[in-house]
Amino acid sequence: MLTIKVDSAEQTQAIAKKMGPLLQARDILLLDGDLGAGKTTFTKGLAEGLGIHRNIKSPTFTIIREYQQGRLPLYHMDVYRLEETGGDDLGLEEYFEGDGVSVVEWSQFVGDEIPADKLIIHLKKDDHNDDVRYLEFEPHGKRYEELVSELEKQL
Repeated sequence: MLTIKVDSAEQTQAIAKKMGPLLQARDILLLDGDLGAGKTTFTKGLAEGLGIHRNIKSPTFTIIREYQQGRLPLYHMDVYRLEETGGDDLGLEEYFEGDGVSVVEWSQFVGDEIPADKLIIHLKKDDHNDDVRYLEFEPHGKRYEELVSELEKQL
């Protein structure tokens, strides 16, 4: 596990931007954190690192936003609203097995749909300083262990 302390939204985005070029089709990133922890901020940096220069918004009400303009498509999912129903009818596996990168916020609500191999990124707020976050990269599977290792070299 790799843990990085950041002091601003800009630092969060910069780290995610460095990850963008390392990503491959079918990569699955789960963003885990409280409201306001920086999940969408992280996704904005990731999109920039993939060469997507559109405004990235949280897909809270649409559930899934697709961005096709970059090196790889980005599938940004916010499944918070599926807490009661789950994601059985969404066809998430089509995204996970597709040609892009899947970023899932609040993935615990569709846990049964998520493949075993994935990268969980925990975004944790500091108890004493509201600007400070800790980004914890928890790889599951060889591909994601290599990805985290490559990211660590870039930082």
